[in-house]
Amino acid sequence: MNIMVENIVEALSEHLEQDQISINQTIRELHGKDESYHSISLPDVVVFPRSATDVSNIMKTASRLKVPVVPFGRGTSLEGHVIPYENGITIDFSLMDKILEIRENDLLVKVQPGVTRTQLNKELKKYGLFFSVDPGADATLGGMAATNASGTTTVKYGVMRDQVRDLEVVLADGTIMHTGNLAAKSASGFHLNGLFVGSEGTLGCFTELTLKVYGIPEFTTAARATFPTVKNAVEAVTSILQAGIPIARVELVDESSIRQVNHFSETDYAEKPTLFLEFHGNEAGLTQDVEFTQEIVKDHGCDDIQFETDNTARTKLWDARHNLAYAYIHGNVGKKMMVTDVCVPISELADAVIFARQELDAIGLTGGLTGHVGDGNFHALLMIDMNNPEEVLKAQNYNEKIVLYALERKGTCTGEHGVGVGKQKYQAAEHGEALRIMEKIKVALDPLNILNPNKIVKLESDGG
Repeated sequence: MNIMVENIVEALSEHLEQDQISINQTIRELHGKDESYHSISLPDVVVFPRSATDVSNIMKTASRLKVPVVPFGRGTSLEGHVIPYENGITIDFSLMDKILEIRENDLLVKVQPGVTRTQLNKELKKYGLFFSVDPGADATLGGMAATNASGTTTVKYGVMRDQVRDLEVVLADGTIMHTGNLAAKSASGFHLNGLFVGSEGTLGCFTELTLKVYGIPEFTTAARATFPTVKNAVEAVTSILQAGIPIARVELVDESSIRQVNHFSETDYAEKPTLFLEFHGNEAGLTQDVEFTQEIVKDHGCDDIQFETDNTARTKLWDARHNLAYAYIHGNVGKKMMVTDVCVPISELADAVIFARQELDAIGLTGGLTGHVGDGNFHALLMIDMNNPEEVLKAQNYNEKIVLYALERKGTCTGEHGVGVGKQKYQAAEHGEALRIMEKIKVALDPLNILNPNKIVKLESDGG
């Protein structure tokens, strides 16, 4: 243990128990990576707070020593958000995993940041409620708020930012503050919820979240519709949305990806561009929505549409969609996955997906397209041999083409995965002068630049 690390551990020991501080090599390695292709970098120390007071004391210590701090949930991020490239302290929130309060009459829940969405929904089910944001991975709610996560249900219920009523945040100097209240709306002051959600640990550490929840739908129906081309499928989605059908999920999985799904999940779906759909509502309304949807997809050349109302069959269908990334990984042993993530206006979506597929075919890498096409967000999944510089370069160039295509059409470089380090270089192109405002906010709240430095914005001088 070098002198610097020894000093950090000694200072932290004034506030934390010994079992809350680790310099173990294995623990550090677990906190030096996420699920992305970005290179690994280890923290010097990993700490495990149990309360907001613990986090405050950690931040005060880090501020005094000018040591970088990176918040960590479950490491499911996809753009290097939690990788501590400046080393320093990683705060693991796994011990702060309590559901603090369920206010069923207000449709609100208060949780600590280490609670996962699966854990929360298991408890909410007892009250006939559920939390809507479903990014696929069983991420922590603190991490989901940090990246403004979304997912398959966004088209109906909105993104993470739409669900946050209040946050308890520990700032860089150890100050503990709240960003909101329990009221359904407010015209008082700046919208701090919107500022901190999606800030990726660069402005503060979340220690408590108050979130909106929803009543479990009376009836749920899922469907799988196949089309002759991706263009037919995406245009069908546009028509469904224009018709005002309150669809809860609508996911595109292209032909190559369906092939991977069948191999991994032991399904026998037709290997054609496919929409996975889900409808929530009462029985009468749902019947009408389903009938209308059938008419629309037929108008767009739908080859076949199969509906599932049985819970087991619906679960199997959505498990196949959620396990798509793992299907590619297991089908390409020894390779690493790059997942692109852009979002475009709905009117541009069909052409964007076709462009992405054509470019993917041209570079000759294994991969497929999928996405939450109801809100214009889609992904390309590419399998890369990280020891092959040519493949890595092809993937990076492909990713850039997709991003620039989206930006040229007034879209965004990331619909849900966040900026981290992977999308940082596109911030100026997307935001222009607004990026200068973001930098000023960062400096105002974190003048030493110790909170997840060089993520989202890159300042000239670094703390630590």
